[in-house]
Amino acid sequence: MPATAFAGAHLTINLDAITANWRALGARLKGGALAAAVIKANAYGLGMAAVAPALHKAGCREFFVASLDEAIALRAILPEGRIYVFFGPSAQDAAEYSRHRLIPVLNDLGQIDAWRARSNAGEGEKAVLHVDTGMSRLGLPPDEVARLVAEPARLAGLNIAYVMSHLACAEQPGHAMNAAQLAEFKVALESLGAHTANSKASLANSSAIFLGPEYHFDLARPGAALYGLNPTPDQPNPMSEVVRLQGKILQVRRVDSSRSVGYGAAHVAERPSRIATVPVGYADGYLRSASNQAANQACGYIRGARAPVVGRVSMDMITLDVTDIPQAHAHPGAAVDLIGGPYPVDRFAADAGTIGYEILTMLGQRYRRLYVEDGKQRIAAE
Repeated sequence: MPATAFAGAHLTINLDAITANWRALGARLKGGALAAAVIKANAYGLGMAAVAPALHKAGCREFFVASLDEAIALRAILPEGRIYVFFGPSAQDAAEYSRHRLIPVLNDLGQIDAWRARSNAGEGEKAVLHVDTGMSRLGLPPDEVARLVAEPARLAGLNIAYVMSHLACAEQPGHAMNAAQLAEFKVALESLGAHTANSKASLANSSAIFLGPEYHFDLARPGAALYGLNPTPDQPNPMSEVVRLQGKILQVRRVDSSRSVGYGAAHVAERPSRIATVPVGYADGYLRSASNQAANQACGYIRGARAPVVGRVSMDMITLDVTDIPQAHAHPGAAVDLIGGPYPVDRFAADAGTIGYEILTMLGQRYRRLYVEDGKQRIAAE
């Protein structure tokens, strides 16, 4: 059931920041390269129905999603724009790409054959050829690239818009894999050149945009950075903040020393304490791994003052130690910053032992969602 005005927490998603991030990333690209937008997983959990139109309005025309279902849903939202599907077609669903004007990413010889053999195949329909240069997930490994070169009939008649690959370690600028994958990608492009003469190239994800012009090619595919995650983890975040999660205190309880808090008695008060309960838990995507950490302790902020999470995160609630925060500030109904603002999403993710990607995609539906667009705030459609 959609969240209402009475929800215990609200999540603000700044669409203006997303479009500003897209423009900023595009401005970094050299040699005429374009910036696409990766909006898989419901725009990283932030709502594809709101994010995609905002990006299209800002000028984005190239959109990547993971699955065919996501692509069909996006086409219903965006009648125009080029939609690419990372998972690619099977023999059973290849015709759906034509029906919905979608562009498949061809990840292996089987998908190439399925795309060529699809029912009512339309000449000139675009596809993307994915070459694996080191991720060892999707994409044609070197032996399949060699077979394509030796068997050119497999690509005959196909309109390959881009040859793409994906970097494994782009967020680590000094990692040797970056240069190795770039070199392997260039070799693949050269070997396929006779069969993809009119194709362009795409390699860079969010972090690779910051590796330099040699990684930009013709199309970059930023994802996480659009949503405010830091693409340069060892440097200050160059992206604008997109999300802010704020809860409200339900109750403040006095706890004597040696009294336990939460399931499993995982926290025991070492002094007389005040414990605030906030109605956000793992059912809302506030990860259980953020529980009662000895080091890198997750927290909330009340008027800029830190309130550490104590005890285990439960399904619907967390408990914060507000002993050192004035009672006039930490009381039932008081706002608590849980993610964003003084506590950036990447920092919360580190404190919860994960990455910002997981935090964003796990944010639940019980929050009251508020979108900021054109400087105005609106409630998400229920």
